[in-house]
Amino acid sequence: ANSGTAGYWGGGGVVTGSYQSVVDKLTFATDAVSTLGTGLSVARNYPSGMANSGTAGYVLGGHTGSPSAVVDKFAFSDDSRTTLGTGLSSARYAGGAFADSGVAGYVGGGNDGSTNVTTVNKFAFADDSRTTLGTGLSATSQFTAGWANSAALA
Repeated sequence: ANSGTAGYWGGGGVVTGSYQSVVDKLTFATDAVSTLGTGLSVARNYPSGMANSGTAGYVLGGHTGSPSAVVDKFAFSDDSRTTLGTGLSSARYAGGAFADSGVAGYVGGGNDGSTNVTTVNKFAFADDSRTTLGTGLSATSQFTAGWANSAALA
């Protein structure tokens, strides 16, 4: 979400097994839902999402028929999409993600197509560079929830 302004949904699958590239936006002031003109760069199911509130939202990885390493970034100012050159350190879907708004976003776990993983990637919001943490999750997992305490410091 772009805190106080709008929330977004992107990707997913349908009963027929096809993958979606649609991105919908819910404006908080009116609860109105609209569809962005530019969807995901690759249709995919089970992606992860995080946001640098006030700046941009990110859709990470997913399943396109096989795991994906693609990371799309949506600028909140005009909802335009770019695709990061770095991507995830390895293709995966169904990871958990969260952000320390203004600092960095994290995505951990997921499935690489053959096994669940513990890997955690960190994206620095200043330049969207990616690093892989030396310490991963305590257990291999997929379909995890992610959340963060992004309260302002006193």
